[in-house]
Amino acid sequence: MNILLTGGTGYIGSHTAITLHQNNHNVILYDNLTNSREETLFKIKTSLGLNLKLVIGDVLDTKTLEDTLNKYKINAVIHFAGLKSVDESITQPKKYFENNVNGTHSLIKAMKAVKVKTLIFSSSATVYGEPKYLPIDENHPKNPENPYGASKLKVENILKSLSMSDPSWKIVCLRYFNPIGSHEDVNIGDNPVGTANNLFPIILKVLKKKIKILEIFGKDYDTNDGTGIRDYIYIMDLVEGHLAALNYLKLNSGWHDVNLGTGKGYSVLEIIEKFQSVNNVIIPFKYSPRRKGDVSESYADVRKAKELLGWEARNSLDVMCKSVLKYFVLEQTSKKNVF
Repeated sequence: MNILLTGGTGYIGSHTAITLHQNNHNVILYDNLTNSREETLFKIKTSLGLNLKLVIGDVLDTKTLEDTLNKYKINAVIHFAGLKSVDESITQPKKYFENNVNGTHSLIKAMKAVKVKTLIFSSSATVYGEPKYLPIDENHPKNPENPYGASKLKVENILKSLSMSDPSWKIVCLRYFNPIGSHEDVNIGDNPVGTANNLFPIILKVLKKKIKILEIFGKDYDTNDGTGIRDYIYIMDLVEGHLAALNYLKLNSGWHDVNLGTGKGYSVLEIIEKFQSVNNVIIPFKYSPRRKGDVSESYADVRKAKELLGWEARNSLDVMCKSVLKYFVLEQTSKKNVF
């Protein structure tokens, strides 16, 4: 298949591109490079010999999207492009709805124009908000705690309505829990442009002495050690979920929502302790007040992914933590400090 990845040079997009290419798909990346780096493609080419095509464009540019879909005879789209900082979404909610929601409207318009109706949407577990019960299944009430999650839910509802109005659409919304780690053979990882908000990119900044200490936001949650609990999934397991979703959509139409996680939660302190023990390093940390928009505990019910897509996460937390340090070591060895 010819597959377009919007936001394709980002963390999840770049890892997905590798897996799709290695499974005999022709991959075209589409990105405005606002939150990613073109050098990611150079690293992939150097490590694996893959010369991936990149179209530099914004998802709000419907004409360029339409031209790209036509030029490369695209059969399916995986829509990663979007802003993703919970903190920033709280201070700039309008920006998040304009980019994430209107960007999807633009993509749908372009896809309709060229009659491409297979779409995988990169959604998020933030659509659920504070859990009413655990583990969280796909039928859990949707009550996002922040504008980022609200923008993801808005897009999901748009896509669901689209599918109801035209049953020939094939759509899967994949709700990620917390992707971490790096490809074992390529020097790419979760290395955001600008301020890092997720746990592991901040751990890397501590290791590289870009910041002195890791902040743990909140120590009074109703959890075993007072810190927030999350479901962490290895990036390569996550991208296999996209491949499984594509295979499912070859034979099935309609709109489908699927959690991608491991089904197990770890606290922030547990993650830090595990990272230190498997990698033989020390991560200094301190406690800070809770952040707005964070929930106390969140982990997935993953039965639907297994039943519908035939997919389940395979890798342990040890593997995830080791891959993060390996990425750090490769960065140091290559002397390409891009933090």
